[in-house]
Formats: sequence, C-alpha cells, structure tokens
Amino acid sequence: MAERKSDSAKATADQEIVITRIVSAPRELVWTAWTDPEQVVKWWGPKGFTTTVHMMDVRPGGVWHHTMHGPDGSDYPNHSTFIEVVKPERIVFSHGGGKKGGPGVQFESTWTFDALGDKTQVTIRMVFASAAERDRVAREFGAIEGGNQTLARLEDYVTEARQTETTNPMEREIVIERVFDAPRELVFHAWVDPQHLARWFGPKVFTIPVCETDARVGGAWHIVMRSPDGQEFPCGGVYREIVKPERLVFTNNSVDKEGNPVINGLTTVTFAEHDGKTKLTLRTHGTAMVDYAAAYLKGMEMGWTQSLEKLAEELATF
Repeated sequence: MAERKSDSAKATADQEIVITRIVSAPRELVWTAWTDPEQVVKWWGPKGFTTTVHMMDVRPGGVWHHTMHGPDGSDYPNHSTFIEVVKPERIVFSHGGGKKGGPGVQFESTWTFDALGDKTQVTIRMVFASAAERDRVAREFGAIEGGNQTLARLEDYVTEARQTETTNPMEREIVIERVFDAPRELVFHAWVDPQHLARWFGPKVFTIPVCETDARVGGAWHIVMRSPDGQEFPCGGVYREIVKPERLVFTNNSVDKEGNPVINGLTTVTFAEHDGKTKLTLRTHGTAMVDYAAAYLKGMEMGWTQSLEKLAEELATF
C-alpha cells in the first residue's frame, strides 16, 4: 500500500485547532503511552470517558478502531487511518467518528512530541475541511476543552507510570467505571445468570464453552475462556458478598490445565442508579502466582474493558 501524504499544509489557521502541553515525562515514555493500546485505554479522551480499543496498528496505512464511552453512557465509535508514524517524533492520522446515531466528524490530526530534557512538549493539531466545520466541532463536541483534558489525563498517566516503574509486576489493581443504558436490576442479573454471563465475559475474541454460577454467599462460579487458537483458560472463585442489586464481591482466580493457581484475585462490583441508567464500578486486584502470569496482569485492564463493551451489547438485546 502506498503511503498517503498528509495535506494539512494547505490548511488555513481558521480551519485548525492547536493544543500544546508540556508533559513531565521523557519523550520515549510518552510515545509508548500513545502507541501501546493497553496504555491508551487508561488516558484517552476527556475526563470521565473510557475507551475500548478494537484494533490499533500503528504504522502508515494501519487502522485504529476504538469506541469512546461518555460518562452518561453514550458511545462514540471512531475509525482512524495512520498516514505518518515517525518514532518518537510525530504521528499523523485521518480521523472519522462521532456520537453513535449522531452527526459525524472528519479531520486530520497531527501529534508531535518534542523532547525537552526529561520532559516532552506534546502538540495536537487538528485540521478540518473548512472553518465552518472547525467551529461546529469546537462548539458541538467541545473539541478544545476535550483536547486539553485528554492531554491532562496523558500527563497524569505517564507521571504515575514513571513513579511506579519499580512496583511489583506480580501484583496489579485496576478500577473501571462505566454507565450502562439499563436498570441496575438488569445489569446485576447479567452478572449472575450463566446464560447471559457466557455471552459477554472475556475479551472480544474469546468464547465461553463452560459457564456455571451458584450466586449465593459461599457459592462458586466457574468459567472456561477459549481463545481463537483453541487454548483454554479456566477461572473461577467463590461469592463472598451478594447484595442484590447493589454489590457483588467474589474471588477471581485463574488456574492452569492441571488446576495449579496462576492468578489469585478479588473483585468488587457495585451497581448505582444514574439518571435511569446504571453506573457500574469494578475494582479488581490480582496477584500472579507464577512468573509468566505477570504478562496476563498487564492485559487485565484491556480484558475487562472489552468484557464490559460486550456486556453493553448483551444488555441491548434484553
């Protein structure tokens, strides 16, 4: 595929939005945070948003497909194609997206990363087809404030990552919040009913050939996740607390084929009413019991994020 050249040089000032921030982290760390999908989901988007990455191929001609989830439960599907990738200096991509069911947005975005000692100046330049389109996106989508908040979240993330580089890789805790357009009784039910649980639990490309639940305090749950190449990953645990429809607490452990522990964890899920919808907060902690399981912990947030995306799809079928 021939590399498409950027045509943003033709733009006039009234067709663009430019946002700059100095981030307190080295350029290589910032670059990695931008190009690693497991890290992108931790900071991308304005405050209160979460992101599900479906595909991210960071090379000229590569595709980046992701969905942003607003704090009110609205989804914003996005599809981008990379035009230039000059490590660790510059990323240029064409972007298309918008609120699901609403008007779309098209622009070309250039991110530059300038080294300033142990800091990095990050600049976003968004170029639109016309001044009117630029003004519409700024007005209707809050693009300027959203860009500033995104850079602030990037700085918060890389600063924390820099401080915790030496933390124990054998342990990890994550917290994910998501608003679902469904009553909390329904969302709670989807977590404990094995027929529904089997349709949404696990990363996007995994299937669930085994799903069993005994939803009572002291009762056990057992799931087998199967990857596209046929590998199976058994997991399960015991319900420690069930307060319907408000709260679930359960152990969340993974084992190998012989039943030996791989990861031991504890998960707490709360379900709160939120303007007729449900605000779900998931807090899970995992401890790797064998060295190779540290790699699984690195992907834990992406796995849960994709599971919650599948949960949203499942709830829409009720």
